[in-house]
Amino acid sequence: MAPTAKQGQEVRLRLLAAAAELIPERGWSAVSTRILADRAGVTPSVVHYHFSSVQDVLTAAAIAAMRQVLAATDELFMAATTPAAGIEAMLASVEQYDGTDPMSLLFTETYLAATRDERLRTQIAAILTDFRTRVADWLTIHQVPEPAGTAAVLAAAIDGLLLHRTLGPEPPALKAVLQRLVS
Repeated sequence: MAPTAKQGQEVRLRLLAAAAELIPERGWSAVSTRILADRAGVTPSVVHYHFSSVQDVLTAAAIAAMRQVLAATDELFMAATTPAAGIEAMLASVEQYDGTDPMSLLFTETYLAATRDERLRTQIAAILTDFRTRVADWLTIHQVPEPAGTAAVLAAAIDGLLLHRTLGPEPPALKAVLQRLVS
């Protein structure tokens, strides 16, 4: 890669990293070109050289973060030898998210922004469809009835759990309820 191309790629990555930090800190709608440029250590004109708008930077950063978090679940499912173990692994993987941590806030802000941005909503829907498909495929291997529907319920339950964590304690028997779903 030529030095100029490499530098451009590094600046682009800094902008994406800055956006991923700013979304949970300030909220999606409070991130401006100037704030993003300051955080990334560039001038505001550089933001628009690499991206057509601040919304495009925020979208790219959020979608990349969401993909990364959900891709990590593949390893958990592949290591689980039973559906019950898969549920346990899934719940363990979200323990690090208390609802107020940066990644939880990034997801919440992104979902909220998607209510007003069709392109963002479409990208999140594609990620969700891919995640549900991977979980359904895993459930099929383990002969869980109605794997596609079960995967949709599991995905919604995890999303709901993460959203509700900011509001209060989670139900004490959540693991048992979800394990019954796949038994």
